[in-house]
Amino acid sequence: MKKKRVYGLMATMMLAASILGACSDNKENKASTSGNADNVNATGMPIAKDKIEVDGFAAKFFASQDWNSLMLWKEYEKMSNIHINWTTVQTEVLADKKNLLLAAGNYPEIFFASAFSRTDLLKYGQQGVFIPLNDYIEKYAPNFKKLLEEYPTVKQGITMADGNIYGFPTIYDPKFESLRVGAPWINQQWLDKLGLKSPETTEDLYKVLKAFKENDPNGNGQRDEQGWGSGYGIKQFIDYLRGSFGLNKQGTMNPNLDFKEGTEEFRFVPTTDEYKQLLEFLNKLYSEDLINKDVFTTEPQKFAAEAGKGTFGMLSEVDPKELFKLDGYVGAHVLEGPNGDRQYTAMSNGLGNLGMFVVTDKAKNPEAMVRWIDHLYGDEGTKMFFMGFKGVTYEEDAAGNVKYVDNITNNPDGKNLDQAISDYLTWPGGYYPGIVTQKYFQGAEAKENSINNAQQVMPYALKDEDIIPGLNYTLEENEQVSAILTDIQTYVDEMTASFITGKASFDKWDDYKKTIEKMGLEKYMKVAQAAYDRTKK
Repeated sequence: MKKKRVYGLMATMMLAASILGACSDNKENKASTSGNADNVNATGMPIAKDKIEVDGFAAKFFASQDWNSLMLWKEYEKMSNIHINWTTVQTEVLADKKNLLLAAGNYPEIFFASAFSRTDLLKYGQQGVFIPLNDYIEKYAPNFKKLLEEYPTVKQGITMADGNIYGFPTIYDPKFESLRVGAPWINQQWLDKLGLKSPETTEDLYKVLKAFKENDPNGNGQRDEQGWGSGYGIKQFIDYLRGSFGLNKQGTMNPNLDFKEGTEEFRFVPTTDEYKQLLEFLNKLYSEDLINKDVFTTEPQKFAAEAGKGTFGMLSEVDPKELFKLDGYVGAHVLEGPNGDRQYTAMSNGLGNLGMFVVTDKAKNPEAMVRWIDHLYGDEGTKMFFMGFKGVTYEEDAAGNVKYVDNITNNPDGKNLDQAISDYLTWPGGYYPGIVTQKYFQGAEAKENSINNAQQVMPYALKDEDIIPGLNYTLEENEQVSAILTDIQTYVDEMTASFITGKASFDKWDDYKKTIEKMGLEKYMKVAQAAYDRTKK
């Protein structure tokens, strides 16, 4: 990495030294050993000498799953000698449920796939609800420790300003390009039918979507075609177009922040002229019915039923062949925008959500639970988590190459891959701790179409050294940022929707900016800039 982008551990350590003195001794004691450490084997399986039971809470994607009888956890229990009593909720209600548990003090020993934010990790870590994991990682997590050594910016990203690590994250292997980048999918058959080329500019995109909607590319004599669709909200559209409008040239780990041109001084992305241009473009598409009108309200599984009809010319989900069993889609190009910008910037350094696995102060066997989760960051654990079990969900050739069995890839009951593998495993839906590698992740992103999509995006993708990891604030800074940014973000989201749908006129743009400024934007920007500047010392 370029030196000016490096997030030095020295800065973190110096900052930690100034803060930890104010932290309670109790939190430091928790990071040593528990009274049950003698029951934990140092290496190998089983993890626990005598069987232990642990209360766990998790988010799941499919409501029909019963984690207490799922093959993944039953087999892992046999290996580890650790039984998890799972309480699960669907991802749609996760935020409310976990907050209620914490507020009532009725929380479990571990949270799995619970997507705690930086703010939550620092808040509950400082309160002593989430225990510091540094010492446990050093002693009981060799797989995870190795990854932190291999990817130092991941370690920097998960280490809070008090010097502690409170959560195990999702890591997307930076070498797995098709999981890091990818353009939406465009119907090549429709392009061919209408004699069109895949769009190269934002203006081309508008013209192509309009042609899709008006010129009957499916040839059925009806105007049932739709333009561009997504079941995951307007963010899918915005992320694809950010780089075409010159936004987020430092990546999207801090989505509201990028640098003023030629400086390392932050600007607030949602109040820039370029963001206004992006919203004006999306408003044009929305007002002419070229993106799905229910984009702000639809849910993934509801949208899947509509997308499966094959009426969309462009889709923002993973490969439609894998997800919706639709042929003919290829990756769209990275677009040149109205100001000449042509870059793909919706990227991270491979670090996903930081708080995908946390251990609480109620844990009776923290050493065992750190060893339990560490297995999912190693080769064998990753293989188990994503591929399942030999002869049941996957087969393996003499060279060690693995693939799902036919019952998964061509399910006799008509289930898609996610649905079929979810009879055994939990990874579909994207909520999990661990590392996602191309060797063992055989979802849509690992298939040839997705790899080809990523390859044509990569020449326009950000360089890793230009991506800024998420900013880690001190406790005081975090309280300031949370108080300010919660209201600002809510307002930005509301107005983004209003501008795109036409409920708010762009004549009100200056009023929108002034409202954000009155909410404390200047103070937030100073705190964010200070947090970034510290990392350069």
